[in-house]
Amino acid sequence: MTALFLDKILEPVNLWDFSTDSLVLLLMRLLVNLLVTTGIIRFFYYPRTQRRDYFFSFVLTSSTIFMLLFLLDTVKIQVGFALGLFAIFGILRYRTDALPIREMTYLFMIIGVSVINALAKHVSYPELLVINLVFVVVTWVMESNRVLKHVAQKEIVYENIELIKPERYHELMDDLVERTGIPIERIEIGRINFLKDTAMLHVFYSSKHLNPVNNSFNLSDDDV
Repeated sequence: MTALFLDKILEPVNLWDFSTDSLVLLLMRLLVNLLVTTGIIRFFYYPRTQRRDYFFSFVLTSSTIFMLLFLLDTVKIQVGFALGLFAIFGILRYRTDALPIREMTYLFMIIGVSVINALAKHVSYPELLVINLVFVVVTWVMESNRVLKHVAQKEIVYENIELIKPERYHELMDDLVERTGIPIERIEIGRINFLKDTAMLHVFYSSKHLNPVNNSFNLSDDDV
């Protein structure tokens, strides 16, 4: 039994022996996957965030997931190689800040689309296109103002705590609009530091006016 297993592993493989149909299937599905995922990121995510770093990560993550799963679903890949991939992913970790909920949602969707395009090999091309179109349409509807009004948020370290009193709310609003240039719709007061005379304010504004690239800035010399 062991000898048969070793013979199977050591059996020479002709790397130039490939199926044209399999190659066409790979290229067609890879093209569909790239068009759908890159289109979603470029036309829905990027215009609102202008984050090229996440654009880069999403596209490469999508392509990597697609290729790995496409290979894992074929008989051309050995079990040892698959186990090695899981071992590598278990060792490597992203030592970065936690992803915001918006970026995490896009990442999850991009991975999901790549998994479907790679593994749904018994699904016809019209059905596959409809499935991908559903992702595109749902993303477009949710990113537009047709369902919900998009409100962005910024955190501001504010030093004039005299204006945080409820009766001076409109003065606080006017001061922040004048100093930041943001068309603020409402303000929420967070932590207050009376030792430094600062407060953390959460300001909300329509995201159609500004791109929320930076989620926070400081209007005082000290932190809260």
